[in-house]
Amino acid sequence: MFERWRSPVLSFIAIVRKLISARPSDNAVAVLKLYQLKPSSQNEFGEVLSEYVLSSGTAPGNILAEAYYEKGDGSIIWVIERWRNEAFYKMNRSSAAAKMVNKLARVGLAKRVGTIFLEDLEGISREAPKDNDQPLIILLLADLKAGMEDHFRSINQAMMSTFRYEPGLLVFTLSRVVYHKTRFVIYKKFLNLNAFQRHLQDPAVRPVMEFLQTAVKEPPFEKGYHHLIQLAPL
Repeated sequence: MFERWRSPVLSFIAIVRKLISARPSDNAVAVLKLYQLKPSSQNEFGEVLSEYVLSSGTAPGNILAEAYYEKGDGSIIWVIERWRNEAFYKMNRSSAAAKMVNKLARVGLAKRVGTIFLEDLEGISREAPKDNDQPLIILLLADLKAGMEDHFRSINQAMMSTFRYEPGLLVFTLSRVVYHKTRFVIYKKFLNLNAFQRHLQDPAVRPVMEFLQTAVKEPPFEKGYHHLIQLAPL
């Protein structure tokens, strides 16, 4: 079912370019990065990014550091980080692991789209069971028509209330791109594929889907959907 939502590489590159923002604030900051790799560098870059994620996860001020690859395309890598403030994020950019990523990026990328700074608005989070399957992540990038922002936030709040104790839903976060009030990112992390499929069948998902059919600036909204598999930490 989800395969029909996947956008071509050029489509999501265009979407993410539009979402690149300016500096974040001095409060807690979330950072989303996208890399498009050359086929010859996929293995090496994956290893280097894994080291970066492990290093960042133990760095001062870090809240979260994870890397993912796009389902069906190992050349597309996403990294999401959360830091207590911008100063910690900047300090980590000078780490040995970050320098290795930058060094390899100069020769290993087919295209680097950029970095998006996010402000988290709403969220629920639960620890995964110790015997969990490979997590599955859903990422939605949505640029709404002006005036739709409050409605979008309210229906997501209602959906979070419904799913707060849903088995298999580990994380559900609604974020807004810093300095862009119409641009939002939804991040959902599921225990496994079965948990995600059960989630899709719940009637509570329908209001958001129906809203997005007419609310985005450049339909269809499915162009902004990405199905990700966790690369690091494993």
